[in-house]
Amino acid sequence: MNALAARRRHPAAIAILLMLGLFLTGAAYAAVAPKPADATTQALPAQSVEEGKALFRANCASCHGLNAEGRATGNGDKIAGPSLAGVGAAAVDFQMGTGRMPMAAPGVQAPRQDEIKYTDEEIASIGAYIASLAPGPEVPSEEAVDPTKGDPARGGELFRVNCAMCHNFAGAGGALTRGKYAPALNDVTGKHVYEAMVTGPQNMPVFNDANVKPEDKQDIIAFLHTLDEQENPGGLTLGSLGPVSEGLFAWVFGLGLLIACAVWLGSKSA
Repeated sequence: MNALAARRRHPAAIAILLMLGLFLTGAAYAAVAPKPADATTQALPAQSVEEGKALFRANCASCHGLNAEGRATGNGDKIAGPSLAGVGAAAVDFQMGTGRMPMAAPGVQAPRQDEIKYTDEEIASIGAYIASLAPGPEVPSEEAVDPTKGDPARGGELFRVNCAMCHNFAGAGGALTRGKYAPALNDVTGKHVYEAMVTGPQNMPVFNDANVKPEDKQDIIAFLHTLDEQENPGGLTLGSLGPVSEGLFAWVFGLGLLIACAVWLGSKSA
């Protein structure tokens, strides 16, 4: 008993106990912690990866580097194109599927374009190549972005809590700092809404499955879909910008009409 007590009082005992406690804590966390959200490690067709690599080097490497490692412009710390390792196929599908990439000219933000320069097959091949470089968010399934399977009422609540401060309560978009902006979300496909949430393009934060669950994303998509189909029986939406545009309209046109009436009555009395 005395020998055991002596060992407990050994100077190294406390250090050993701390190391053992840290090891057990780390092992327990690794066992119960969720896996990285939205990451894909699925096997990709070799032919699709090779086709995507060839397309990437022909069309994207001038900005993003020959192996998607990123490229600097040579002007200090300015970057022509960031590294794409780990962005996943979802980022490629969003950026190229919405016409944001390739950019026509350097700018503070890549705008959405109606003209898509690549076919769905070409975009999928480039996405497969980028996904082969490192795990990243994958393109969501059709079922995951089906608006008919979501709850638009709950999606509206989630949207107002997580998205409305930038995109406006009706998804009309809004201004940010230094010439950047949160784009309008009207007529955006559910797939691209989902991809934007898991990849965080431009200034948008990443909403992975740890903070916004897949079913929550589907509800938000359902809400935005109802906004696209919603009619406005009250008249002009005035950009859906709320009391600012409505108040400006009242002051400019309402007071303008009153002034015009006052001038007309004054001319009659004279």
